[in-house]
Amino acid sequence: MKPGRAHVRQVSLLAGLLLLLLAPGCARDPSANYLGGIGDPVRGAALYAPRNLGDTSRWAGQPAEAAVAAEQLEFLTNELQTNPRYAPEVNPAVTQQLAAARAEMRGFLGIAPTAPPEPVIEGLRRAAAALRAGNRAGAEAALSGPSFTAGPLVTLARLNAMPRLPRTAEAAGAVAAELDRLDRRR
Repeated sequence: MKPGRAHVRQVSLLAGLLLLLLAPGCARDPSANYLGGIGDPVRGAALYAPRNLGDTSRWAGQPAEAAVAAEQLEFLTNELQTNPRYAPEVNPAVTQQLAAARAEMRGFLGIAPTAPPEPVIEGLRRAAAALRAGNRAGAEAALSGPSFTAGPLVTLARLNAMPRLPRTAEAAGAVAAELDRLDRRR
């Protein structure tokens, strides 16, 4: 083999490996493993927030994606309030905006205002996975816990008819700007 071909082959192999590492960063769930697990899921969710939460009406007719967006909001709100890396540094106005957005989203979807975030996140995540797999019964089961007070049928119908939520849109822009501010400080 000529040296030129070996070099081209190595470059192709490295490019393929890089794509494998970056592909999970493009996953549908931005708060899941970010950049193949080597990235920060809070950063991933915050960076995707303007796209996924800026105009939630874009998910009308796409209940799986709407569930992921709602899960992302729950995740960001919880993490920026409790994560020891972010909670001390994040501007309190941003966490207040996220809390207002979460209340707006929960109110629309029929989620108990005082429900702990973990079962809500898990229920929404499981519902999205079930919907993507074409398993409506699985999605209903995921949304039937005590946190989902409107019941699974109502919550699924609302995920399918997601409107634009103004508080959520405001919080999406604020959280992305806040992470940018924190990055510039470091």
